Amino acid sequence: MTAPVDSQPKPSSNFLRQIVERDLADGTYAQRRFAGSPGDAAHHAAGPLDPAKVRTRFPPEPNGYLHIGHAKSITLNFGLAAEYGGVCHLRFDDTNPEKEEQEYVDSILDAVTWLGYGWESNGTSHLYHASNYFDFMYRAAEALIDAGLAYVDEQTPEQMRANRGDFGHAGTDSPFRSRTPAENLARFREMRAGALPDGAAVLRAKLDMASPNINLRDPALYRIKHAEHHNTGNAWCIYPMYAYAHPIEDALEGITHSICTLEFEDQRPWYDWLLDTLCTLGLLAQPRPHQYEFARLNVTYVITSKRRLRQLVDEQIVDGWDDPRMPTIVGLRRRGYTPEAIRLMCERAGTSKAGGWTDYASLDIALREDLEGKAPRAMAVIDPIKLKLTNFGELFGGDDRLEPCHAPANPHRPELAPRAFHLGRELWIERDDFAEVPAKGFFRLYPGNRVRLKYGFVVECTGCEKDASGAVIAVTATVVPDTRSGTPGADAVKVKGTITWLAVADALPAELRLYDRLFTEAQPDAGGKDFKAALNRASKRVVHGYIEPSLANAQPDEKFQFERHGYFVADRVDHAAARPVLNRIAGLKDSWGK
Repeated sequence: MTAPVDSQPKPSSNFLRQIVERDLADGTYAQRRFAGSPGDAAHHAAGPLDPAKVRTRFPPEPNGYLHIGHAKSITLNFGLAAEYGGVCHLRFDDTNPEKEEQEYVDSILDAVTWLGYGWESNGTSHLYHASNYFDFMYRAAEALIDAGLAYVDEQTPEQMRANRGDFGHAGTDSPFRSRTPAENLARFREMRAGALPDGAAVLRAKLDMASPNINLRDPALYRIKHAEHHNTGNAWCIYPMYAYAHPIEDALEGITHSICTLEFEDQRPWYDWLLDTLCTLGLLAQPRPHQYEFARLNVTYVITSKRRLRQLVDEQIVDGWDDPRMPTIVGLRRRGYTPEAIRLMCERAGTSKAGGWTDYASLDIALREDLEGKAPRAMAVIDPIKLKLTNFGELFGGDDRLEPCHAPANPHRPELAPRAFHLGRELWIERDDFAEVPAKGFFRLYPGNRVRLKYGFVVECTGCEKDASGAVIAVTATVVPDTRSGTPGADAVKVKGTITWLAVADALPAELRLYDRLFTEAQPDAGGKDFKAALNRASKRVVHGYIEPSLANAQPDEKFQFERHGYFVADRVDHAAARPVLNRIAGLKDSWGK
């Protein structure tokens, strides 16, 4: 399953597409076999030629909620596979039993599906768990030990750190490095059997302690953790390190292009060494995967550190992982951003090694482009004050009469039935649509001025009513006869201002949550800054206003363009017909910092 073609952004050329196209032209993977499921060299050798021209993967660790940065990786990996006749695997990189939970597994499945992608191809599911490969990883580790390429190190963690050296100094060999393969194998099996406590030993590859690439200074392959795993239970008390497991996972699944973010670039020599070695030992199939790195998506005015996002949740700075101000996929979804808008932003951000920042405003731009031709229109009043039409009864046959009005549901979708509402003697208007003493250039309501009630009549302001303290509590006006919108007399009276409104008689009370950016600085945690010092205290404002009666049957997640105010969504958690709750997604134009 992929996103519908007509809703996908048009791909632009980038270095990864060029690599895939080169490999396809050269037939790099044309003779690759795939047995229909992950496996070792013998397993795939028995299978047919792989019908997928390329295989990519999205491999999240289920230790948190996915965020906007992950959306880039999702769209890139699934998008490349769909574009070039391939398959993208969804793999849970669940090699750390202490941080992973089923809650995160479920949220990741939901996020990928919501973004418009799936992991089934030709009736086969390509949903995998790294933990299902633990048996092979252990077998591969024993093979490395037998070949004299791995050893059990029983230094303390502090000793290993000290002996690793740094960029200016070579590392020092471990005193356990000279053990024989037989000795290492026996000790490793004791680790496996649970005979050693946590931290007592690790299995390390035997490479080069003087390598200028510190990642090649005998990297750790296995550590001891007496912890229950969410998938394998208590079957294991030793667990593979991510850098060891990840290349093996790619190879077992027949991945062709292993696409990572730039922080893994200095791990590529290790990735290559491990796979080449295991292929030489006959455990993994050729041609093997290759790793390529791209710059991660950095978006202004958000943070994507899992630790800091958790801090926002734990300290109740936000209202949970799905708070509409959060950059998590669940938060963006609840805010009202669409999958199409997120995919479009990711495509426009580009794919390169150069990095850089994408302005948060680009997501709002993408949303407006997506919803402009889709979202039904409606009127809403956010800061209400009454407008009393003092001659309404005289013109329409009684103060209790309601005059029907109509408006297009969306001017780009003429096939939709028009929306209906009423004009009455008392209306709700925005408080700032009236000024007792207008500023220069103010064309809305003030004594003696005329404005058009959108889809209604021209009215002339006659004044206002005040309470005992002098505060304005209502505005008064008269209807100018024969000026109904859409009639021949509509243009007879020229006005400079048009305002939105709702009849008190049929307007629906609603809770409107006006969200804004969570931080006031473009890079709130750059340079080790305290990100909480940049919190936008006005990032959430809850008001009680009114919405058009056409929204009486609005469903959770349904999106609307409120004329004048921007795009809103019926909250997917709290909205109900008896108690409408709508979130502001974005304004009609970018006004941030203006």
